[in-house]
Amino acid sequence: MTGLARICAALALGLVMFVATKPAQAQMASLVADRIQVIGNSGLLAEGNVVAIFNNVRLSATRITYDQVSGVLNITGPITLRNEDGTIILADTAQLSSDLRNGLMQSARVVLDQQLQIAAAEINRVNGRYTQMSKVVASSCQVCTDRPVPLWAIRASRVIHDQEERQLYFHNAQLRFMDIPVFYLPRLRLPDPTVTRATGFLVPRIRSNSNFGTALYLPYFITLGDHADLLIAPFISTQTATLEARFRQAFTSGEIIFEGAVTQDQILPGSTRFYLFGEGDFELPRDFKLSFSLQQISDIAYLSDYGFNSHDRLRNEVAVTRTRRNQYIYAELGSWETLRDSEIAIADQLPLAQSDFLIEQRIHPGLVGGEALLRFSGHAHVRQSDLDVLGRDLARTGVGLNWQRDWVLGSGLIASAETDLAADYYQINQDTGFATEQIRATQAVALNLAWPMSRQLANGASDVIEPVVGLVWSGQTGPDAPNEDSAMVEFDMANLFDLSRFPGADAVETGLRANIGLSWTRVNPEGLSFTLAGGKVVRLADAGEFSAASGLDGFSSDWLIGGQVQLGERIFAQGRALIADDFSVTKTESQATWRGDKLSLAGGHVWVMADAAEDRPDPIHELTLDTSYQFNSSWAGSFNSHYDMEGGTATKATLGLEYRNECIVVDLSLSRNFTSSGIVTPTTDIGFGVELTGFGGGSGAGGRSRQCSG
Repeated sequence: MTGLARICAALALGLVMFVATKPAQAQMASLVADRIQVIGNSGLLAEGNVVAIFNNVRLSATRITYDQVSGVLNITGPITLRNEDGTIILADTAQLSSDLRNGLMQSARVVLDQQLQIAAAEINRVNGRYTQMSKVVASSCQVCTDRPVPLWAIRASRVIHDQEERQLYFHNAQLRFMDIPVFYLPRLRLPDPTVTRATGFLVPRIRSNSNFGTALYLPYFITLGDHADLLIAPFISTQTATLEARFRQAFTSGEIIFEGAVTQDQILPGSTRFYLFGEGDFELPRDFKLSFSLQQISDIAYLSDYGFNSHDRLRNEVAVTRTRRNQYIYAELGSWETLRDSEIAIADQLPLAQSDFLIEQRIHPGLVGGEALLRFSGHAHVRQSDLDVLGRDLARTGVGLNWQRDWVLGSGLIASAETDLAADYYQINQDTGFATEQIRATQAVALNLAWPMSRQLANGASDVIEPVVGLVWSGQTGPDAPNEDSAMVEFDMANLFDLSRFPGADAVETGLRANIGLSWTRVNPEGLSFTLAGGKVVRLADAGEFSAASGLDGFSSDWLIGGQVQLGERIFAQGRALIADDFSVTKTESQATWRGDKLSLAGGHVWVMADAAEDRPDPIHELTLDTSYQFNSSWAGSFNSHYDMEGGTATKATLGLEYRNECIVVDLSLSRNFTSSGIVTPTTDIGFGVELTGFGGGSGAGGRSRQCSG
């Protein structure tokens, strides 16, 4: 059929439907076919590659006859009906109204969101909204000639699909696995695959734990409008009765989320155990932001006993921030609670509540150039203990000014200067080693010289080598303050050229010193890329400010060596080490990953020497291993472990196995926590879950499809 003939055919059907429908609807009807014939005064016959479109509903068939008197389309298949929401209906024959919104379809199949297929003996379309199906088999599993029985299916006498509410209503539903009946419900409502949030049961799980035995986890999700929801999850076994819950709500200016659980079990008979965590973020006027965090528990072992999370300290806080181009404001009020077994006996000696504020204003002074940063800060904390020193309470307020400027000299040399002035007022209680009130001022100046050099290689890679030398002097006027916020120091490439390596404000690095560093970076889009760096600090005098584990003690610091290596998308490694002049290792940490087509490996290693100054009587020596393997298109496994090399024991191990295809997800997990203390006991946890995909956009949606043979 020529293009002109198809246009004439479309106009012919449009004229016929104009008589039978409202004028506004007639403009949206069209028909194309290989052959179109007008029969009498009220009939139309279209044959061969027929396509009819009405109000965004598209129908294709082999043959259509239309009777204007009855307003019925008699259609011969194979028939494909596509709705604007993505629903596809396939049928052999059909009788539909001229607007395609009502009628019967025989030997039909409905495909929802390219996931769930529903085969029916007959389909009745009602008002373009409801699709009523009889003698139904529903499944998201692929069915092949050599495998006609789906892995799972729901058989029902009748199914109604409400396209506006996006819900499926099953009558006399029977769940079958490999065509074996396993469950029956007289009524069943499920969301169609396009729904992401709907009230109803979620995927149940079976969990076995050495603390509370075997339990059933049955979550129920409740939508509370478009901007809030509630998840309730009973967790029941012979030794525990637990109810978990999560509430979320989004507001115009922010959001909140609360989660928790309440338990009565045999671990602590006669006690009601619980935890409640919450957090929120809100936009305030004038670019301010408010955030809060709430963490409460009934007893320190509850989180570990049930594996809710691995927190070893609880933090309750409320904070207000504002970030602008030239200004930063931060204020926080919070409290801490320890869950560490080693700290329980001295919990009253740890800071219970604290407050902090910081205001930074960036300035560009025209007279001297560069950039200046004016800052105001404050901190206060209190302890429950009344003991001298151990119960020390402290408050600090301070003001500071930092200025920096760079110059580009001849031959590509880059010179930079930095200076910093600060003054702090301290009020100290319950520590006879310090005056109740004291003022301290600090001064620092630094000059750095860098010479970056680059080259382009013939293979497309580029090298950048940059030696840097810096000279720093810093001093202090007034007495030392108690070191509350800088007890542990990390020496790395990020702070090699800082004015002070202490992370907080209480301790200050003083004296004259030289910082020396060298970095080499290679970028090769098609090969090996890496960054290697090293550095050292040399002092005129040793003030005894740093501990041995920091790597910064003595006249000369340890050698700082670090870097990262990447080879394509498969291999990545990075690490950092502090090595003394006698080649003894003070501290080292590294991690590496390798990603293959099926196997992925990731490992990590940490070594830190013992140091009484950092409250670490024994060295830290740990190994971690994370692996995953894709056995085939459906089966995958994983293994994760943490090993304490110093103690010679594993601390945690997890084994997982998952089967996933286009219609089902089955996962099995086994984990063992070997940690033991006076409060926490070793536990073994086994989890098992089965998810039927194709309803409500489940996690398996779009999974790997099994292939048909032949």
